[in-house]
Amino acid sequence: MAETPTRKRIILAITGATGAAIGIRILQLLRGLNVETHLIISKWAAETIKWETDYSIAALKTLADHSYSPHDLAAPIASGSYKTDGMIIAPCSVKSLAAINAGICNDLITRAADVCLKERRRLVLSVRETPFNEIHLRNMLELSRAGAVIAPPVVGFYTKPAGIDDILDQMCGRLLDLFDLDSKSFERWTGMHDGAAGV
Repeated sequence: MAETPTRKRIILAITGATGAAIGIRILQLLRGLNVETHLIISKWAAETIKWETDYSIAALKTLADHSYSPHDLAAPIASGSYKTDGMIIAPCSVKSLAAINAGICNDLITRAADVCLKERRRLVLSVRETPFNEIHLRNMLELSRAGAVIAPPVVGFYTKPAGIDDILDQMCGRLLDLFDLDSKSFERWTGMHDGAAGV
């Protein structure tokens, strides 16, 4: 009898930076891809979600396979012995960025990120801030050297987005590409044809 393939297991953290819809769309796409999701919503992310979206925290938690309080340092994902395929923090605030870079594991988001770094698992930080100051840039450079992938949410204009949903699909799809997950949610660049973008 053939073994059932193991589902990918991804940690998704949403922090308090603006752009809560990015994390929400990633959660929706991961659910559609049948990826096992472990969700952490920070205190300020919960406030941002209420301000920026029509979602309740309870409704978001139902989209995840598992959800945790950011204060739960006894959660499975706080240990390197609990196997995951990595973690996405989207949006990632510069406060979370700085704490991860400093190795300050004072909540579950920073601890789970630290675990991914120490276990050499994929850690993707979708840093949401502009403009960046030197401290932000140093933190990103040091975390990149430590093994994290710094992937700010950037619009791909070649897809000719018709609205926010198209922008979210492209940005989030590119983040999932970093885990070899094809969301099939956006048109990919295929080169220039007859002077027009091949989308």
